[in-house]
Amino acid sequence: MYLSLWPGKPYPLGATWDGKGTNFALFSENATGVELCLFDQQERETRLTLTEISNFTWHCYVPSIVPGQRYGFRVHGPFNPQEGHRFNPNKLLIDPYAKAIDGEIGFGEEIFGYRWDDPQEDLGFSELDDAHLVPKAVVVDESFDWEGDELLQIPWHETVIYETHVKGFTKLHTEIPAKLRGTYAGLAHPASISHLQSLGVTAVELMPVHHYLAYPRHLVDTGLRNYWGYDSICYFAPYTGYSANSGHGEQVKEFKEMVKALHKAGMEVILDVVYNHTGEGNNLGPTLSLRGIDNTSYYRLVDGNARYYMDFTGCGNSLNVRHPQVLKLIMDSLRYWVLEMHVDGFRFDLASALARELFAVDRLAAFFDIIHQDPVLADVKLIAEPWDVGEGGYQVGEFPLLWSEWNGRYRDTVRDFWRGEDSSLAEFAYRFTGSSDLYQLNGRNPSASINFITAHDGFTLNDLVSYNQKHNEANEEDSRDGENHNRSWNCGVEGETDDPVVRKLRKQQRRNFLATLLLSQGVPMLVMGDEMGRSQGGNNNAYCQDNEVAWLNWDLPEENEALLDFTRQLIDFRRKHPVFRRRKWFQGRAIHGSGVHDIGWFNPDGNEMTEQQWNEGFTKAIGIFMNGEEIATPGPRGERIMDDSFLWFFNAHHEMLEFAIPKGLQSWGWLTIIDTTKPRFVQRGKRYIDDKPIPVAARSLVVLQRLGRALFDDED
Repeated sequence: MYLSLWPGKPYPLGATWDGKGTNFALFSENATGVELCLFDQQERETRLTLTEISNFTWHCYVPSIVPGQRYGFRVHGPFNPQEGHRFNPNKLLIDPYAKAIDGEIGFGEEIFGYRWDDPQEDLGFSELDDAHLVPKAVVVDESFDWEGDELLQIPWHETVIYETHVKGFTKLHTEIPAKLRGTYAGLAHPASISHLQSLGVTAVELMPVHHYLAYPRHLVDTGLRNYWGYDSICYFAPYTGYSANSGHGEQVKEFKEMVKALHKAGMEVILDVVYNHTGEGNNLGPTLSLRGIDNTSYYRLVDGNARYYMDFTGCGNSLNVRHPQVLKLIMDSLRYWVLEMHVDGFRFDLASALARELFAVDRLAAFFDIIHQDPVLADVKLIAEPWDVGEGGYQVGEFPLLWSEWNGRYRDTVRDFWRGEDSSLAEFAYRFTGSSDLYQLNGRNPSASINFITAHDGFTLNDLVSYNQKHNEANEEDSRDGENHNRSWNCGVEGETDDPVVRKLRKQQRRNFLATLLLSQGVPMLVMGDEMGRSQGGNNNAYCQDNEVAWLNWDLPEENEALLDFTRQLIDFRRKHPVFRRRKWFQGRAIHGSGVHDIGWFNPDGNEMTEQQWNEGFTKAIGIFMNGEEIATPGPRGERIMDDSFLWFFNAHHEMLEFAIPKGLQSWGWLTIIDTTKPRFVQRGKRYIDDKPIPVAARSLVVLQRLGRALFDDED
């Protein structure tokens, strides 16, 4: 087949169709030659040698190439792993800027750049061709009718995040057609959107959707696969395995349709992105893309021993964010997903690794600077997982302005409180009110704290109150994987039980966690299925369980229907009451002249907490008053925000406690709204007067609404 080959342009990188032909561009600083490989429907390959090089970018223009054309690259250069070079033209390489990839990455010795039988392991050059195992990139027509769709830009303080998995959320949903289950189209289906809308969440955070390595070597022999997707291979292409249209470039339009549908329903789309490493792994991993294109440019290699990779991620490699082309790759990817795919934000996996310019995590790293100044990213939500596995990687509270963070200290503190651990109440108070000790001094607001009890990584909420130990046998790793210190409590029996006392307490504990989470200051995040009692049977690392272990079961027993109702009520309660979602910090004083502080802290006898009580590790009960008349920040038009006032009584003791209503709160009485011993919000709750003690059951919380004269008369 004869094809004209024109010089083309070095920018944009990747394959760009202009209506008449396609421009191809690939960056490689150390390559000696690049071949563009075109494939027809019978997998016949045509190789075109690129001769144009501009600033280390190899490029060409092919007039006859149209959308749907499948392609890859073969890159020539030295194979010298000890110097960091791993070029091997026998390996078909995936374009790192591909907008779509057609199919899964197959497994076999062929995809490795070295010979398996070589006694020197990765030092022996492989002559095996792998084109039959490597999926092809696809030229894409990026046109799409968005029908006026724009980023929603929901304010942070009004945001409730729902972390979910594209496949796991709908795979077992019988109201969705079988062909659409587990796909982008399935998530866009009215049945999916109806659940999310009725729940009241405002943002859907999708676990990785970048095309990834589904069958890493360590899982192949077990018959398992990578379910979570934290092994990206291409940062522009939506994973083809989540497409109802079986790829061929149609997954791009399907993803856009999903975003448009979620936006129409009033929900933002946040992507979990993995720019810290790729699925190519360590020096014994496969050669699929960046490794074969230019290993020394794209990856952090060990100084003085470039055969090996710096690994701040625990996944075998770390991207070289010190290199301008790697920063460009990340930025181009982020901008593409915002401008072309209309996503509203990003959660950066192991974000500390992206700020390591030398070795230590650096708040002045170029990665932060380049994001801070970008006008496109100024309009989206930026969330850090503020740690990695390297030395000094735990950086909760240390990210710069514009960033919010998964607050791991919130998770740990709230878990410890409700399992009755001896710990400081001051720590709990900080977490419940937005973690000012972590974020206030560097100019950030409560929305910097993404509060969560559970996430994809670890126990589900149901398992958190049902297991003391992880049960990861199904992962085929002899339970070496997964966190050992889960801060969980099984309420007296490990795993499933028919004991009515244990079952009742577990339900109550789930409500304690949900009420605390959804009414804390900061931004709450729920994980898929916690509102429905989803269990993974004690597996706290279901990364390889692409099956019923990790998929959401939509068949709800009655007790979990009640939990779903309770969760909906909590989110709606948060939405209606701005005192639970303040934009600014509590000040501990009267602001608008009500004579009562904006927040008050009390021990069970109704007196203000003393310094000694704050730091007594054995104290497990506290009363908190939130004054809805003392919200400092105005509304969007400058109007004063007024709300009801609420009194919280937390009792994490194993016995019932009586709480006295503090003096001076100027009420006409107090109405019970939430009592976590009840399966739902209290209907026509009990009313208390100021001088009557209030019993709070063991391991429960009660929320009371202050009655003014009008509310008092209504209750009568």
